[in-house]
Amino acid sequence: MPWALLASTFVIATCGLVYELLAGTLASYLLGDSVTQFSTVIGTYLFSMGIGAFLSPWISRGLVRRFVEVEILVGLVGGCSTALLFVAFPMVASFRFLLYVLVALIGILVGLEIPLLMRILKDRLEFKDVVARVLTMDYVGALAASLLFPLFLVPKLGLVRTGFLFGMANAAVALWTARLFRAEIRGARLLQVQAALVIALLGVGMFFSQEITNLAEGNLFSDEPILSRSTPYQRIVLTRRQDDLRLFLNAHLQFSSRDEYRYHEALVHPALAASACPRRVLILGGGDGLAAREVLRHPEVASVTLVDLDPEMTRLFSSHPMLTALNGGALTDPRMTVVNGDAFLWLERSDALFDAAIIDFPDPSNYSVGKLFTTSFYRLLHHHLAPGACAVVQSTSPLFARRAYWCIVETVKAAGFQALPYHAYVPSFGEWGYVLLSEKAVTVPPRFPEGLRFLNADVLPSLFSFSPDMGPVPSEPNRLDNQLLVRLYEDEWRKITEGE
Repeated sequence: MPWALLASTFVIATCGLVYELLAGTLASYLLGDSVTQFSTVIGTYLFSMGIGAFLSPWISRGLVRRFVEVEILVGLVGGCSTALLFVAFPMVASFRFLLYVLVALIGILVGLEIPLLMRILKDRLEFKDVVARVLTMDYVGALAASLLFPLFLVPKLGLVRTGFLFGMANAAVALWTARLFRAEIRGARLLQVQAALVIALLGVGMFFSQEITNLAEGNLFSDEPILSRSTPYQRIVLTRRQDDLRLFLNAHLQFSSRDEYRYHEALVHPALAASACPRRVLILGGGDGLAAREVLRHPEVASVTLVDLDPEMTRLFSSHPMLTALNGGALTDPRMTVVNGDAFLWLERSDALFDAAIIDFPDPSNYSVGKLFTTSFYRLLHHHLAPGACAVVQSTSPLFARRAYWCIVETVKAAGFQALPYHAYVPSFGEWGYVLLSEKAVTVPPRFPEGLRFLNADVLPSLFSFSPDMGPVPSEPNRLDNQLLVRLYEDEWRKITEGE
């Protein structure tokens, strides 16, 4: 019987950490700034566990029964929490309040578990063995959760299904314990029935988890979601309204098929036109293959290397018929080499030289992306540019995130580049900004391939003219040790979204 309880310790420790990871991941998906979300969720969770541990001595009688009741509650609340938060996000104005209330409630219940278990075991094992074995199983369970979560649970099951599964595990511990100690528990049969009902309820939720996710995303997005994937890096959702396909990463719009050509033509062609001879081209980010499509319009391009973190992105956009139709099959072009990895690390390890570089990362809404907009990153890039090469960085909106945009310009300059700022109007986003990087000051000749829908010799000069409300503002460069850009970006976009 003691070994059965010790095995339960492993299960509940795994479940407890999974609930914590689920809440942090979902918060970062929906609210952005993953460092802040994970930090505040973990802090709230651990503090609440402390409250649970503090309250545990007040439970003085019927310890096994109380432990079973706690497990039933943890399974029910923890198992349903992800689905509830996902569905509530577009519907509840005080979503953050709901998030932290649920995190705190789960944390308090989880904080009760280990002290109750140790008190149950102290009459069956020596105290030194109780402490050593319970803590050992607790730590091993935490390791199991930390490995399973990114490698299997998120990519294979998704967040909602994972929540239901681990809620069932907690309820199964309750059922198992109630059965083992049925002779000691008053009303053990009723507890077993309650635990079985919770398992059944969570099983139904797990069975319908895709429908729950579709419902949540149907409320979150104005158009019909036709494809969704959870990866270790992000939540990918593709929506459709008539002929308009839209890609969302972590609920943030990445492109609309109706006007993405304006964004990608402005991103790619000035840099290639300004480069001396763009035979070897590097694309960092751009896993959708749309920037690659524009690069491959240039007949002089002999090879393209695309480095994108998420293999699911490049797999989808190289195999899904609707998506390959959009990018023209660019990712399977014989001139294309696709590398899945962290762009920062790849630049550190590679010694390849390129005649042009296209940097198409998401906006710097969190610190993991913000590192790709730092002086350190641009200095790394400098070592990979051949003489006469130019690079371009998508740089958020100079209208809606003006300070963030000019921070990127200053960062490029601080890294030793000449910076040529420009912008283009994309209806889905508004005014959007770019920065052209070069070793020496350059001008952009109107040397564009045929068949472009937006960019031509007449439009080109207007890209480099900034109205007073988008013009330069003083800024410090974004460095790896301060991540100023992320704070500027978050502050400016928060004011826009909250109507300040």
